[in-house]
Amino acid sequence: MTTARNIPNDRGLSLRMFVTGLLIVLLYGAVIGLLIAVGISYSIVLVLAAGLLFAQYWFSDKIALFGMGGRIVTREQAPQLHGAIDRLCAMADMKKPRVAVADTDVPNAFATGRSPNSAVVCATTGLMRRLDEPELEAVLAHELSHVAHRDVAVMTIASFLGMVAGMITRIMLWTGLMGGFGNDSNDNQNAALVELAVLAVSVVVYAISFLLTMALSRYRELAADRSGAILTGQPSILASALVKVTGEMSRIPTRDLRSAESFNAFFFTPAIAKSGVSLSTLFSTHPSLDQRLAQLARIEAELGKPS
Repeated sequence: MTTARNIPNDRGLSLRMFVTGLLIVLLYGAVIGLLIAVGISYSIVLVLAAGLLFAQYWFSDKIALFGMGGRIVTREQAPQLHGAIDRLCAMADMKKPRVAVADTDVPNAFATGRSPNSAVVCATTGLMRRLDEPELEAVLAHELSHVAHRDVAVMTIASFLGMVAGMITRIMLWTGLMGGFGNDSNDNQNAALVELAVLAVSVVVYAISFLLTMALSRYRELAADRSGAILTGQPSILASALVKVTGEMSRIPTRDLRSAESFNAFFFTPAIAKSGVSLSTLFSTHPSLDQRLAQLARIEAELGKPS
């Protein structure tokens, strides 16, 4: 169910969120079971897992805003941004999220928050400077669709498990490099085998959670494009914004793009300077520009047909 009366539910997205959530729960169980099997206290594992997940889920909006240097703004501070979101929320018949601005030249926008009540829609100063008003509204409609579909919370939880698995992998590799596997005694050999098993499982969990996150992220971007275009009734304007932002991204210094890469799964367009087929595109959080434009062209044709 969406949280906006005039943004229809996307059954494909709902099914993918359910499957992703179910698989993530199974992965959580596998990780917890492994940690308990290697001798870590059951209570410690549960408290640590629950605490980390709670912190990531509860403070996801604050973490994202802090990481991007975003700040909540009032209507007086950002009248154009508030006005656009007010109009779109009225059209969608949905609760208005908080509005934020990130002071960065990287042209982008994102939505975050564990629920519609805690949702935040943030636009960068680089985006607002480059887009005209209709294009900015089209991008904001895309982000409001994420809020309505409730997919931000699922993405937050899915990415969290991969982050933990990656952290465990780095710790295990570090201890191994520091000589943790160097003693020939039986006890230390057994400990080394346990550590290698934990490392192997962590790598597998990280890979699976990464693939799950990528698959969901790509589909949810297409779903938000579709819902945002239908909400405004102008798919060609969203296509124009996509082309403009993607083109402008190549002019941003590589250092700035790299500093924003960790937020790619939440961005309107990924902060990637390269074009063409590469590892960055094969494992991208977003569908290709051609895929997104083709879908918008189909929607434009459908909307243009007489009823």
